[in-house]
Amino acid sequence: MAEDREAMEFDVLIVGGGPSGLAAAIRLKQLNPDASVCLVEKGSEIGAHILSGAVLEPRALDELIPDWRDDPPALATPARDDRFMFLTATKAWKLPTPPQMNNHGNYIVSLGNVCRWLGAKAEALGVEIYPGFAASETIIEDGVVKGVVAGVMGITRDGEQGPNYQPGMELRATYTLFGEGCRGSLTKKLFETYKLREGAQPQTYGLGIKELWEIPKEKHTPGLIWHSTGWPMPSDTYGGSWLYMLGENLVSIGFVVGLDYTNPWLSPFEEFQRFKQHPAVRPMLEGGKRIAYGARALNEGGFQSIPKLVFPGGAIIGDSAGFLNVPKIKGTHTAMKSGMVAAEAISEALKAEQRPAVVEAYPALLKASWVWEELNAVRNIRPGFAKFGFWGGMANAALEAYVFRGKAPWTLSHHDDHATLKKASDAPRIEYPKPDGVISFDRLSSVFLSNTNHEEDQPAHLKLRDPSRWKAVNFETFGSPESRYCPAGVYEAVGAEEGQPRLVINAQNCVHCKTCDIKDPTQNIDWCTPEGSGGPNYIGGM
Repeated sequence: MAEDREAMEFDVLIVGGGPSGLAAAIRLKQLNPDASVCLVEKGSEIGAHILSGAVLEPRALDELIPDWRDDPPALATPARDDRFMFLTATKAWKLPTPPQMNNHGNYIVSLGNVCRWLGAKAEALGVEIYPGFAASETIIEDGVVKGVVAGVMGITRDGEQGPNYQPGMELRATYTLFGEGCRGSLTKKLFETYKLREGAQPQTYGLGIKELWEIPKEKHTPGLIWHSTGWPMPSDTYGGSWLYMLGENLVSIGFVVGLDYTNPWLSPFEEFQRFKQHPAVRPMLEGGKRIAYGARALNEGGFQSIPKLVFPGGAIIGDSAGFLNVPKIKGTHTAMKSGMVAAEAISEALKAEQRPAVVEAYPALLKASWVWEELNAVRNIRPGFAKFGFWGGMANAALEAYVFRGKAPWTLSHHDDHATLKKASDAPRIEYPKPDGVISFDRLSSVFLSNTNHEEDQPAHLKLRDPSRWKAVNFETFGSPESRYCPAGVYEAVGAEEGQPRLVINAQNCVHCKTCDIKDPTQNIDWCTPEGSGGPNYIGGM
């Protein structure tokens, strides 16, 4: 029997309060002020779950709000100095800055603050925004998406309705836009329901781990953009760092590891901690204080991994579709533009009183925009590293950038990241140094800085589709890789010494990076949305 819920009706519903969803909401109200637009966000506030480096290319923002520089978001620092470094274990060599990484005219920002700023702009235009309202179910009737169920609360750990149970609300709309970010829990089901990934290459991912530091004033160079490649990654593993100096003495520092890595003993978190000890990096942080931590997965498939973007009743926008420009190390501008283009298509359909099939205009408009041209031009760079290794990938990137200029007569393909792991017995173990508590740290103290919180008496939002598979596959074949790739200590293999290994899932630690949902070798882990506003609560500087 269907749940009896209250319902609200809108012209457009947007799931996700990131850059794409907020840009879509603003553009809709700019074009159609009388349209009713609602946006739901699972974080406790707009920006609470936003984690990014981030350097903002303002192209889309200039189109959306041309006078934004008159009232900019907090912590927007003009980019001034690009440095691209190659690291060995003891040295750092400055390389020519690739054309895609030229940041002239860009801004180092707190993306969380950008989203808070965009949220205020959207509300001023009349958009209804509901933070802390997790969308847990898509409403599909007669094959058409009609909205979502959001705000279900009070289900106990054993699946029963507790004393504070709330059935949630049906948020219904003529059109629903899904901008949940990378590996969205509802979006991945839409991929299956409407076969949206047919004809697209597999999506490939990276795991980005980030810290925010406050450093001594004499060490702070506002506008410095510092990237590195090479050490500590082995030559067969894609990865690299960023270090951005913004605001008053703040440093955003992070490391990305491609989730197509093959060694199950590798720990992206430990590699990041080791990276910070490099002789070229540690001096920039010494005397400072780490004030925030977070992690999230990134779509790295680019052009050839873009799925079908529309289905009856709605569309997919932003990082849910995978518009990140990997060589540029930016995706905010493309995510925003995708939301704006979808809004333009829907606005025309609403004015003509046409119904869901008309959202088909969105892909055509996007293909005619600069987003398509930009992603197509760099389509071969990321898969080149997977195909040719580090040095071959660097050579391929140079050819693509300087010789073919994005017009190579071929397109390289991607692979499923979960299928790349070697057996634990066939891979060298990696011994990581213990954290010093000054520059490098452990997982639990890091999670504490993410302000992560989940209601304890709720069903775990991390589930094993087949619990029996863990011991036979994950533990015995791959050495329990989830205990290493998770940057929050969610997964623990215990009891091995007694001959009774079992998996403990500390779901309350989860920072919502989605890596487990991506990298598990048999796709046995299912990440779904937790109750209410659960998860990290990133501070304004993130």
